[in-house]
Amino acid sequence: MAVTHYRSCPLCEATCGVAIDVEGTQVTAVRGDAADPFSRGYLCPKATALADLHHDPDRLKRPLVREGASWREVGWDEAFDRVASRLKAVRAAHGPDAVAVYQGNPTAHNLGLMTYGQLFLRRLGTKNAYSATSLDQLPHMLAALQMFGDQFLMPVPDIDRSDCFVALGANPLASNGSLMTAPDVRGRLKAILANGGQVIVIDPRRTETAQLASRHLFIRPGGDAALLLSLLHVLFAEGLARPGRLAGFTDGLDPLAAIAAAYPPARTAALTGVAADDVAALARTLAGAARPVVYGRLGVCTQAFGGLAAWLCYAVNVVLGALDTPGGLMFTTPAIDALPLARTLGFDGGFDRWRSRVRGLPEFGGELPAVTLVDEIETPGPGQVRALVTSAGNPALSTPGGPRLERALATLEFMVSIDPHLNETTRHAHVILPPTSALERSDYDVALAMFGVRNVARYSPAVFARGDDQRHDWEIAAELAARVHLPAPLAGFAARAARALPPDRILELGLRAGPHRLSLGKVKAAPHGLDLGPLEPRLPGRLRHRDRRIQLAPAIYQRELARLDRALAEAPGPDALILIGRRHLRSNNSWMHNSLRLVKGKPRCTLLMHPDDARARGLADGAMARLASPVGAVEVPVELTADLMPGVVSLPHGWGHHRAGARLTVAAAHAGVSMNDVIDPACVDELTGTAVLAGQAVTVTAAAAGAVA
Repeated sequence: MAVTHYRSCPLCEATCGVAIDVEGTQVTAVRGDAADPFSRGYLCPKATALADLHHDPDRLKRPLVREGASWREVGWDEAFDRVASRLKAVRAAHGPDAVAVYQGNPTAHNLGLMTYGQLFLRRLGTKNAYSATSLDQLPHMLAALQMFGDQFLMPVPDIDRSDCFVALGANPLASNGSLMTAPDVRGRLKAILANGGQVIVIDPRRTETAQLASRHLFIRPGGDAALLLSLLHVLFAEGLARPGRLAGFTDGLDPLAAIAAAYPPARTAALTGVAADDVAALARTLAGAARPVVYGRLGVCTQAFGGLAAWLCYAVNVVLGALDTPGGLMFTTPAIDALPLARTLGFDGGFDRWRSRVRGLPEFGGELPAVTLVDEIETPGPGQVRALVTSAGNPALSTPGGPRLERALATLEFMVSIDPHLNETTRHAHVILPPTSALERSDYDVALAMFGVRNVARYSPAVFARGDDQRHDWEIAAELAARVHLPAPLAGFAARAARALPPDRILELGLRAGPHRLSLGKVKAAPHGLDLGPLEPRLPGRLRHRDRRIQLAPAIYQRELARLDRALAEAPGPDALILIGRRHLRSNNSWMHNSLRLVKGKPRCTLLMHPDDARARGLADGAMARLASPVGAVEVPVELTADLMPGVVSLPHGWGHHRAGARLTVAAAHAGVSMNDVIDPACVDELTGTAVLAGQAVTVTAAAAGAVA
């Protein structure tokens, strides 16, 4: 008999409600939950692959130990003993910084990793902590810390009430929203247009979102900060600034106006590629809208001026009076207030308290930039990384300079991976500890609820019970924490105590202490989720600076302007091609490429080129090209499109599944190439250390005859 289970989809930030039909041990159907008050039946193609990921024959269920080039299954006690003894030995011999940690972004979708995972990984006491944060949203988090007082206090667009939605370096139709949990973004943006509003996209590519928009402006990669300064110039110069009630608790309006005065649109046009008249028109459109909002995302963050650009995105909204007001950028009121929970788990919110040993890159939130992990492994001396713990991450494909990092991983004294697959990264581990699948564990979106465009609460019960020979990720983390941090007599007791306090117990405490004073029982009794209402103004009370004021012009950003001024004085090379990434609705991270229904059809790992750029290099549509940079080269088929700005080429991230030794049958048959094989890890935003994934110069030539991607 078929049974239907209701839960949220954990495969991207949209957290859509799903109805999963199960017969026995098999998922027979996955569809949108029409009764879900947030997603209202919407479902993207990724969610239908939940069944594939659960039933994947390549998914590991028991620990693996590598012996030379071969692997063998072992019991959990043997695996835990081996990991604990090796980690303790490295720490004892070389100090806590000799053990590094890398966490991938699925952590944010997983209650177990958000709780017990952090209590283990962040309590190892190492300065060599890394994560996908510095490959993604770190500049936004730094701006939130500097301006509002907490790294997690990032406002989100109130998209359902906006009448002028401007997206900068964002493609929410492909991402389903990012730092903007918003199921059915297409429907929400169409509603803005249907109500007479405007959707404006500023991007080097005419993306899926841009094709729906009322207007699209091309911008040169890396030009976002200059464009935003020119927007501010027009707003102040033409008397269009209207901070309204925000002025009563904002410091820095006058200094920001003085800064913007030096960046008229005519000065920045050469760097941005946006005509001065278009910048002025955009500023007037925003100022004339009743409920405008400016939303910047990945393309804003992962560039040479990502720190400046993220700050200026928030600053423009303040100057427009569009912060903390319906239709603008707003702060959520989630059922669980994650700010105090984050501090308890070790997210202590600091910046530049120490720097990396080799390159001197700044710490943020207790972590160093991921681009320098390879330096810390390769470079001898006190503090050299000799052991690595990875959790829910595949840095061999997701960090710049992938091949170099892989060579470095092979030199480690010990490596352990908490991961359900033998993939491009975990193939270098000595032990793999596989957690249960998403359908075998309960969940609650503590992190992503912080960025919902509507306040909701939804509990996701497990669809399948875990087997006796399996472990949840939180059980793995609790066991390792006990064995690594405590003497043997106490370790067993501590591990048993942790098992008696599963994440659901922590969830209960968080719900009762939260602003809506819910209980876990009440949330469980609403299988489709609880609608807690629209976003509401929360300032100045929500601010975390002691004086409860917005800091609009922090000194760290003012110091960065000199670097931007130098870039404005340098004319871009006439023959330079600039590489950017891209996203597809059926692809999120590399680990989703082992689902046939997500990778079948027309190949998506292609190099997008403007026809003029291709013609100048003797390349035709479908031809094999050699994409090269100073650190590497890949060969990839060309796809011609006028939707790309001339001088820009685009390759999707997350591919490159040709590495020997991985066990990803479907992914290997649709291998593609890794964008990060040609991204130079030396190129970073100097302020934050964030990787420059959009904006590095590359060359494109015809590949050798007979080349295969």
